[in-house]
Amino acid sequence: MYEQHFGLRAAPFSLLPDPAYLFQSRKHQLALSMLEYAVRNQLALSVISGEVGCGKTTLIRQLMNNLGESFTVGLISNTHRAFGNLMQWVALAYGLPYQGKDKVQLYQEFVEFLCAQYAAGKRTLLIVDESQNLDAEILEELRLLTNVNADDHLVLQLLLVGQPELHEILKRHELRQLAQRISVFAKLEPLDERETAAYVRHRMEAAGGDPGIFHKNALRLIYWNSGGVPRVINTLCELALVYAYAEGKGEIDALLIADIARDRIQTGLYGDKVHDMRSLRAESARRRREKADALSDTVPPMVPAAVEEENQEPDTSFSLSLTPEGAEVLELPDEMERRRRGSGR
Repeated sequence: MYEQHFGLRAAPFSLLPDPAYLFQSRKHQLALSMLEYAVRNQLALSVISGEVGCGKTTLIRQLMNNLGESFTVGLISNTHRAFGNLMQWVALAYGLPYQGKDKVQLYQEFVEFLCAQYAAGKRTLLIVDESQNLDAEILEELRLLTNVNADDHLVLQLLLVGQPELHEILKRHELRQLAQRISVFAKLEPLDERETAAYVRHRMEAAGGDPGIFHKNALRLIYWNSGGVPRVINTLCELALVYAYAEGKGEIDALLIADIARDRIQTGLYGDKVHDMRSLRAESARRRREKADALSDTVPPMVPAAVEEENQEPDTSFSLSLTPEGAEVLELPDEMERRRRGSGR
């Protein structure tokens, strides 16, 4: 709808995971590198966790693209509490027949599939998204599934992806055997203010648009009203483009972002606080005051030089004699005697 108005090839802030729009912040680049290292170096079990909307699924899609044809990848993405038979979902992930078969049959056929892939020189990776929805019993089944690896023959690698709750689940005592097998644990966090601005500009450029459409103060408010979560950033920016198009505007300013944030909050689904430029200025002033107070508490008071000199012990090794020709420094008798003893006289 607004693409032609802003000269875009496509909608830059779609909520669909698309590796073409992946913004590799330092955090995302580190997580992707760690996962790729784990997979390419044949580590059996890896985990990535992150808050809702932080880009886990997009990152996994990019990982799958990077691995190439030497890997056979299966993805389970629709986990839930009533997950049912794990082996059926595993078979479905790799396009294997599963209907009308019990767990034993499915397991045996999956092992045969793994061995065939290994013999063909291919590595097999199973990715389980939204793993925080799995109960302890299913997670234990996944651990047992990795027992198919023996000696130097790693035929199956496992990657668990989930929200922060997954980390808490894995710390349970009954899952300690699974936790001990984790080789890499990567964590995705929200973007900071600078990364948020770079993220918005990156996606505009990737869609063929002008990144300068978003004013710098608008980018600040996008960060403060999204918390740096990419999915929320996308929603705010998408609405901003729609609002600007409807009003015939050519750029996105801070007032527009504040209006959108207020409209969202009125639905009762997005918190209860709107950040605008006035609140940001007040917050900045408060932080400066706190910083100044902290510095005043840690820096010792300056002592005047005159006071320091008063507190010093006087040097009694010499005296000052005034003569018509000027000042003359005279050593006191005790000091002269000490020097003679020191010179052996």
